[in-house]
Amino acid sequence: MFEVGDYLIYGLNGVCRVEAVGTMEMSGMPKDRLYYTLIPVYQSGCRLFTPVDNVKTVIRPLVSREEALAYIDRMPEAETIWIPDEKRRETLYKEVVRKCDPAEWIRIIKTLFLRKKARIQAGKKVTSGDEKYLRIAEENLYGEFAMALGMTKEETEKYVIERVKSAEEKGAVTASE
Repeated sequence: MFEVGDYLIYGLNGVCRVEAVGTMEMSGMPKDRLYYTLIPVYQSGCRLFTPVDNVKTVIRPLVSREEALAYIDRMPEAETIWIPDEKRRETLYKEVVRKCDPAEWIRIIKTLFLRKKARIQAGKKVTSGDEKYLRIAEENLYGEFAMALGMTKEETEKYVIERVKSAEEKGAVTASE
């Protein structure tokens, strides 16, 4: 169970701080069921309530600094997720982002970054579905990594891009030798 002051991931609401743990003082609510009161870090003026024993929405601890760095270092090797049929692809993306798993967010980001680049090079527009899932994955991944690394989301995105580029350049030099 999380304690007051802990940070956690709460579904696609992303990083939240536990403000309180207790029963709900509202009519019709069970008096013996515990709830978290959560404050989303990246959504101002918002307060969420969820049962401590909630099984419908992912509630998990944040990754540590070391875990975040390991995820970043493994980004170049991440597999892409590709399904030619647009409806099936969107259904899969929806399922994948709802898992709230950084490794899966990375796969979505890599897939959609490469797809966006290819579409632009071919003179095509990026689809709204691709933009939507890329934004969701980036917001959640960079938000969580920002907390783990002690940076802003913007700083984290720049840091990730530079670290991945640096790793790819080192790999290219090693491979050509």
